[in-house]
Amino acid sequence: MRYAFIITIIVLLQLFSFGAALSLEWWLQPWSTPALIMIMWIAIFAITNILLLLSVTKSFANSYRWISAWLLVMHFILLTAMLTGLLYGGFWLLSALGDNAFYNTETIAIGLRIFALVFFIGLFNYTLYSAYVPAVREISIKINKPLNNPLRIAVASDLHLGRLFGSKAIERLNDIVQRYQADVLLMPGDIMDDNTTAFTDYNMAEDLAKLVSSLPYGVYATLGNHDLYGHEQPIREALQNAGVQLLNDEVTCLSHQGQPIWFIGRFDNHKRQRVATTELLGQVNTAEPVILLDHRPSDIVVHSELPIDLQVSGHTHNGQIFPANFIVNAINRLGYGYEKIGKGHFVVSSGYGFWGIPFRLGSRSEVWLITLNGDGSNNADNA
Repeated sequence: MRYAFIITIIVLLQLFSFGAALSLEWWLQPWSTPALIMIMWIAIFAITNILLLLSVTKSFANSYRWISAWLLVMHFILLTAMLTGLLYGGFWLLSALGDNAFYNTETIAIGLRIFALVFFIGLFNYTLYSAYVPAVREISIKINKPLNNPLRIAVASDLHLGRLFGSKAIERLNDIVQRYQADVLLMPGDIMDDNTTAFTDYNMAEDLAKLVSSLPYGVYATLGNHDLYGHEQPIREALQNAGVQLLNDEVTCLSHQGQPIWFIGRFDNHKRQRVATTELLGQVNTAEPVILLDHRPSDIVVHSELPIDLQVSGHTHNGQIFPANFIVNAINRLGYGYEKIGKGHFVVSSGYGFWGIPFRLGSRSEVWLITLNGDGSNNADNA
């Protein structure tokens, strides 16, 4: 299975290279020579396979970022070529149906190349914006359990704190939770980008501690798969030292204006020995509100039959780069967004940060603001 995956990736990279080279050959056509075109083809395939070799052999740190970035460049070239091709087809159809003299072929060719360049640059700027400027998703839900006063819950999953996403992102998150008057912040996994190196080097602990202290009930979190890739202990210690309340296969009870609300946090299923949800539920009073932090949304169907009122998850990034969002939603009962399923309410966030490279297309960096109402809540609304 592993070899089949590697072979598939290699084949896809060669196909992307072929498509990107073909697209650039068209774009360069008015100014090119056979020698220039040959150099361009060789350069694209050379870059692809050199980066692939470096990534496979792990010749330098974060080599996967370079191959990912190059793949993204080729992906954007292909998307640009597809859209430009559709426009060209439209002009061709109009010229076939109308007066051919009205359409100057040379002018259209230059115009399409200018459009392709502007669109390609705009695509990069838009995807950077989508990665670094978060949207705020507000919803209000009502549960059939006692809760006289609404609880304002902020959810920021998948921060992936590292060299490309750090202190400024934490400060921005602090501004958001303050502006929307959140009571508590939940971070369901992938808080660090594999290790604490950048977290320590850039002194992010101070910013994270400020974020924790700014919320009435602080920050609750659980670890995701990227927090468990060999650096679990230092990540755990860094978060706890900043005041984050970690719930890894653990439960805790929060008193919200005199009423109990239970929080359950699960390890990501990368941790093979993790405790079953049913066992954790045995430690709480399920007649009272129960909120579950579970990094992956893979157990939503099972959890929808349990006395869980709200589950918050992440992990999927909503695909991060189009068209992966379609794949994410095809393989998950709920790959992204909010839905009431069975007995509970479920929120799967696309994440506050990003994985690998700072680009998002078809997804958006986001924070969820959930107003949790219960029996007796003032201004209780259904989502």
